[in-house]
Amino acid sequence: MRLHVDTWRWASVPFYIRAGKCLPVTCTEVLVELRPPPRSVFGETLPGAGQANYLRFRLGPEVAIALGVRSKVPGEAMVGQEVELLTVQNIADEMDPYERLLGDAMRGDATLFAREDAVEAAWRVVEPILGDATPLYTYQPGTWGPAEAARIISRSGGWHTPAPLRRPS
Repeated sequence: MRLHVDTWRWASVPFYIRAGKCLPVTCTEVLVELRPPPRSVFGETLPGAGQANYLRFRLGPEVAIALGVRSKVPGEAMVGQEVELLTVQNIADEMDPYERLLGDAMRGDATLFAREDAVEAAWRVVEPILGDATPLYTYQPGTWGPAEAARIISRSGGWHTPAPLRRPS
């Protein structure tokens, strides 16, 4: 899905959402790609000078924040390389999300539950588009979805495909 936020701050900034069951990686991730500089920093040909600088937030099931940049390779040559700074929250006593949610419900802790007014507000946003006849497309389990999903973002360079987190050794 491609969305636009109707404010001056987010004018001309597309938001893309991809969701599905049986995708290759289970995660909730936000990727913010920064616009490339107006000219090449390392003398490389733009736009093919590698991946754009980015901020990546993995919200679940693991929690991580990454900053990806194009950095100069040590030495005299003005050559760039892609570098990612990654921090991962290590949870010693990891609990299955549903295990925690059910335990909270049994204890009467409603912290992680949506309130009725919040659910109703969310429906006010979503309900106007539910009447639109959006076609459903099937895809093979373990793939990144149907070809129709790829066409949505083809002008912007394609989807970011989350991968399992690489932890430093």
